[in-house]
Amino acid sequence: MMGDFPVVQSYAYLLAHTPEFVRYGSKPKREIKYNPQLGPEIQARLRSFDEAVSYPPNQVFIGNMHPEDLAKRPEPWWKNPVEGASREGAYGPFLNQLEFYGFLKMFDQFDLVWFTPEFTEQLRSAVADHPLSVRTDLEKLGEGKPVNKVKYAIENSGALPLYYQKDLVGSFQRDHDEDESLQAEVLFENLITKASGVLAVRQLLKRSDTKPEQVDYIMSCSEEAIGDRYQRGGGNLAKAVGEDCGLVNATGSDVKAFCAGPVYAMVHAASLVKAGTFDTVVVFGGGCQTKLGMKFQGHLNHNMPILEDVLGSMAFLITKDDGVSPVIRLDSVGKHTIGDGSAQQDIMTSLVIRPLEKMGKKITEVDKISTELHNPEVTVPQGSGNVPLNNYKLMAALAVMNKEIDRTEMQRFIDERGMPGFSPTQGHIPAAVPYLGHASEAMAQGKIKNSLFVAKGSLFLGRMSRLSDGLSFFLEKNSSNNN
Repeated sequence: MMGDFPVVQSYAYLLAHTPEFVRYGSKPKREIKYNPQLGPEIQARLRSFDEAVSYPPNQVFIGNMHPEDLAKRPEPWWKNPVEGASREGAYGPFLNQLEFYGFLKMFDQFDLVWFTPEFTEQLRSAVADHPLSVRTDLEKLGEGKPVNKVKYAIENSGALPLYYQKDLVGSFQRDHDEDESLQAEVLFENLITKASGVLAVRQLLKRSDTKPEQVDYIMSCSEEAIGDRYQRGGGNLAKAVGEDCGLVNATGSDVKAFCAGPVYAMVHAASLVKAGTFDTVVVFGGGCQTKLGMKFQGHLNHNMPILEDVLGSMAFLITKDDGVSPVIRLDSVGKHTIGDGSAQQDIMTSLVIRPLEKMGKKITEVDKISTELHNPEVTVPQGSGNVPLNNYKLMAALAVMNKEIDRTEMQRFIDERGMPGFSPTQGHIPAAVPYLGHASEAMAQGKIKNSLFVAKGSLFLGRMSRLSDGLSFFLEKNSSNNN
């Protein structure tokens, strides 16, 4: 049976430290407008690149540590950095702000990003030998714009000022005087998502030794809304990213499902491969700039550094069964239906219990369960709670109700099958799949046999429905892999 199902052949995760973008996060931008003094306060609490690299959850995200390692580390994690931490992750690199600025300009086809000539030369040096850049990228850096032109655009044409280490180095342009969807703030958000998505897909191709022309289809699960005033959110980011990755034989589309988007995209991709429509599908999620600094007030109030200063991105390669890679069991996809209730117990029953019952499995037969892996050190100070822990408590309670475990065994259930959150809190990025790389590695090493990936969404955010949402899929070790 297993040979009938698609596999996750490879994966990639990438981080970019972008502290100068925090000021343009949706929450900081609004609050600074009402209280300008917050600007300097935020700036004073931003981390250095080395501090961000040595932060334990970030090391887990790029694969240099595992969730089990994080669970054993002393807390708070921001006070207990990883000694000798590397910016070169097992699953992908950690870019600094200078490098990301360079890629942002190189993936800009409409001259939206302006940098001064002096700063352009700094960028050229930073990205010239970067493993994820190609020769044709460097030609797109150009020569830069005079500083007086940069300042004029900021003061008179609605451009956003761009900073590096507090210095003004450029500006980001709007592309229409009246269209709200083409103002600088929106285009800035969109291009950042594109750039981080391109980097994740390039890393995926590199890790998997996949030639760009082998990819048939590319799918974005990012959270931007690219378009103009006549088609707000029309897309197609997937094809835009595929273009800069050389996927000349691929077409693509965007999948939108709020925070649950990545799980939907993985199921869609696996289904396309299963149906024989496409043989090789790439799924990616680019970073969400508007959510940088979202919980900054809690961090300021607790005398912490602002931890939401990194963009996360990820990419996955879905193919036919290769006899090695972990299998997506399409016969056990969990779905939260329109008729299901919105109570948390109802949601978890539909996403966890029902799909396992399809395979005749109990929840105690799942080795690892991955849910929304928001970093609790980001969310708890703001009063948003420990999202993954709360979900695991509910799953443990369901196991008690189903008489699979005794109430006294709930904490052991959480410790064995759960994990601490370690993902950047950018909506779709934490949606279960940050653990997919770790799960694949653990299966290859014979440490686990399976894992359940569960993500929920909030349809009511769009003010069109009060429904909740969610999807889950079961990942299983390939039966042909005898490790």
